[in-house]
Amino acid sequence: MTIRLTMAALAIASAFAPAASAQDQKLTEVVITANRIVADRASVAGFGEQALLQTPASVSVLTREQLQDLNIRNTTDAVKFDASIGDAYNAVGYAEQFSIRGFKLDNASSYRKDGHAISGDTQIPLENKESIEVLRGLAGLQMGVAAPGGIINYVTKRPTESNLRSVLFEVSERGTVLGTVDLGGRFEDRRFGYRINAAGERLRSIVKGADGRRSFVSAAFDWRISPQALLTVDADYQKKSQKTAPGFQLIGGTRLPVVDADIFLNDQPWAKPVMTETSNIGIAFQYQLSPEWKATLSANQHRFKRDDYTAFPYGCSSEELWPGYCSNGDYDVYDYRSLGEEKKPASAKAHLQGKFATGSVKHELTAGLSVFSNHERWGDYVYDYAGVSNIFKPVVVPMSNGVLGPVSERRADNERAAYLQDIIGLTDQLALHTGARYVSVRRTQAKAAPTSDNFWLPNVALVFSPSAKLSYYASYAQGLQHGGVAPIETTNQRTALAPGKSKQVEVGAKTEINGMSLSAAAYQIEQGLEFTNPANTFVRQGQDRHRGLELTAQGKLSRELLLGASMAAIDTEQEGTGLAIYDGKRVTNVPNFKSTVWADYVVSAVPGLKLTANWQHAGKKAFDQENKVMVPSYHVVNLGGSYAYRLGGASVIVRAQVKNAFDKFYWRDVTPDLGGYLFPGAPRTFQLSAQVDF
Repeated sequence: MTIRLTMAALAIASAFAPAASAQDQKLTEVVITANRIVADRASVAGFGEQALLQTPASVSVLTREQLQDLNIRNTTDAVKFDASIGDAYNAVGYAEQFSIRGFKLDNASSYRKDGHAISGDTQIPLENKESIEVLRGLAGLQMGVAAPGGIINYVTKRPTESNLRSVLFEVSERGTVLGTVDLGGRFEDRRFGYRINAAGERLRSIVKGADGRRSFVSAAFDWRISPQALLTVDADYQKKSQKTAPGFQLIGGTRLPVVDADIFLNDQPWAKPVMTETSNIGIAFQYQLSPEWKATLSANQHRFKRDDYTAFPYGCSSEELWPGYCSNGDYDVYDYRSLGEEKKPASAKAHLQGKFATGSVKHELTAGLSVFSNHERWGDYVYDYAGVSNIFKPVVVPMSNGVLGPVSERRADNERAAYLQDIIGLTDQLALHTGARYVSVRRTQAKAAPTSDNFWLPNVALVFSPSAKLSYYASYAQGLQHGGVAPIETTNQRTALAPGKSKQVEVGAKTEINGMSLSAAAYQIEQGLEFTNPANTFVRQGQDRHRGLELTAQGKLSRELLLGASMAAIDTEQEGTGLAIYDGKRVTNVPNFKSTVWADYVVSAVPGLKLTANWQHAGKKAFDQENKVMVPSYHVVNLGGSYAYRLGGASVIVRAQVKNAFDKFYWRDVTPDLGGYLFPGAPRTFQLSAQVDF
């Protein structure tokens, strides 16, 4: 399959070549199309200042303008526009968790703020984010320890040159109310700038009863110390309280449940909201040593705290199903409480970037050092049987008498790394990207011996650019990821496995034709397979291999019509476990094909009016590792529109959206976590907002 995908990618790219060659021109930082800006560069793509068109990696970016125009309020909304990203135990009211290229992201290392690791154990606020960058595939050279699927990087808003005063008010069908403020500009002494963001939200989920509140505030400042020196600092704080909505298990252990999407299983009177608090403090200093060389220092301290309460549905004792719900819809209820959970990831980087030549050969060099630490605290949790309820006829059960244990540090990670990359311009059309990261990782955890390992992570790629608007590339990379953490109720619960390496081979092509950006990539990624074996022990055994083809397009087809599309075909396979029930089977929760198409149409007859539409499709997915149960494919359509006008001295944009316009029931998330759960997609939901810029 790898050969077929590779040839398909190259064939598509070759079809672009004639038109692209005829349109050579100097690349600019951004391409402006109507009122939308398509990013031309992304920090997550690498260390150099290469345009995305010349970068040997698969990268997508949602800019601030796109986040606004597409009514994106959280990362769950954002990933709908990238077919390579899927949900991975993304429970309403808990944490937004995702997979890329079929690999679940690591909550400790795969989510980044300005390149620094932050916890992915809660909803990451977007009010102070300028863009969302996604690197699909291995990030060993760029980021060090991270899951093989890729990286989601949140780029923080910075002070604006001119005064910015923007407020937004939004309401949704069930009563969710959101208000945001965005202020930016420069002080009287224009060496100093500011950006302030704040938000308050009353949460009324599509799952009736999974309600809550959220508040957020952030500030970013910069100081232009001199024409060569820039200092930036930022801080943010979010507090969220919301009841979580658990998923569903198979009826009788074999059948998909037939339910409404708004059924709430965490409905006991003693159930409480999950309480989370997160904060960041970031700092960066950049100094332009010469026109060709610059040095950068940056650091970030993140803090995550959670009190977790759930009336958790799991299994059916009367039919001896674990997991699985009873044939009549009954399920066991467990009183789950874990208070005082805390994570404190902190990181710092220093790197030097510059350009030079050795004879006729040009070089773009980056050399750097990085450090990372993360300390995790939690206590002995309560997970006690409380009684039996029913999906269709809920039953009140008593809270257990379980007592929580004291909170203490249970795990600490430390990472030290040195990295070097050289982009060598062999000719005007041919560039060799070579680099490596040397990583030293140490982990200490309760009830386990400390571990310490050192790894080399090489990365090499060749880029051929017959024109400024067309490039082909081939790359090889190695990555490193922390071992997964054993689920609760396994024999080694909450113990993390040793670090493991992954490998990736990728070929691709990128071009730009008449303002339309097009790309194709074919890849193969391999890593060790982690699962709970028949002895109920969480292990790494065998291989998890993913082969895929990705196609993306975005740009203007006419003055009125802007179109975007993303398609991903993935072939996944488990092998080498020594267990016939797993070997040769598909990896769970990964559709073999997924696509998303969106359009933005300017109605020229009505100045200020735009109409939007988005169609999403996902193929069938395996629910269990034995592939006994397959979850059906689905199609979902979202419709919307916006109207912009002037009111006095202010600019006003009113937006309306209908999500899941045809009220289609579908299973959006089919996670193997905690024995396997199914989460339904949101039913039809109406949303209305007004944005005012002064």
